[in-house]
Order: sequence, then C-alpha cells, then structure tokens
Amino acid sequence: MVTVRPATPADADELLRLRILLFSSINRPGFSDPEWRVNARESFAAELADPEGIIRAFVVDKPDAEGLASCAVAFLHRRVPGPGNPTGRGAHIGSVATDPDYRRRGYARACMDAIVEWCREHDLRRVELRASAEAEPMYQAMGFQRTPDPAMTLNLDGNR
Repeated sequence: MVTVRPATPADADELLRLRILLFSSINRPGFSDPEWRVNARESFAAELADPEGIIRAFVVDKPDAEGLASCAVAFLHRRVPGPGNPTGRGAHIGSVATDPDYRRRGYARACMDAIVEWCREHDLRRVELRASAEAEPMYQAMGFQRTPDPAMTLNLDGNR
C-alpha cells in the first residue's frame, strides 16, 4: 500500500526538485531561467504554510531514501460561477511528477487520488489539468475527460 501525506513547507525543496524534473522532461521554454526556481520554492514554502493558501500538495516519500518519490500539486482558484461550475470554486492540478527511480509503482496515481478527494471534501466543483501523452491514460481512468475548449496563453512579458 502506498502512503500519501499532505505536503508541508519543509517539502518545498523536494517539490521544486520534482517540478524541475517535470519541466526538463518536456523541454519547457525558460526552463534554465533561475528566477522561476527561486520563486517556485518560495511559493511552495509560503502557500503550504498558510491554511488559506492557494496551493495544496500531496506527496509520497521515497521508501528507501530521504526525499520525495512523487507529488501532485493543486492550485486553487475561484471564478465567477457558471453553468458548468455553479460555485466557481475549482483547482488546476499541475506538477504531477515522479522521480524516475520510483516510476511505475502507483505513486502518482496515489497522489492524484488524494488531491481529487481533498477537492471533493472542500466542495471544489471542477478540477482541471493538462496531460502529457504518457499520463493521459491514468487521468482518463480516473474520470478526466478532454474538453472541446482549446487552451491558449498570452505571455505579457514577451516570453514563450
């Protein structure tokens, strides 16, 4: 059985390490810029320390070493209520990552199950994410569905 726990501010360095692994695996533009790393670590530490913070994360510790094997992070939001979400409350799940040495053990799925359950318990009505081709089957098995709305982004700082 996989043991999942809520992340704490003490996990900030490891959450950042897993986020770096995730971004390096998808060749994310701007990956090498150190500014985002400093800001991400500070955000993890501050938001996880705040019971009203906008970040919730669940993690699996490495069973045989120090550090995290896997994580899933939810970024909470509130929007104007609409037909698909009458409360306007929801979450975007990002930073679902597993250390390469610990993959294929059900850790990411266990973290995702914990995040989704937390969202249900807190009456969040909509949970969104962007899936890699590799992870899409897991999300589909959990009930996530593709939406007809294509995502678009405008970066106001000119970076892509």
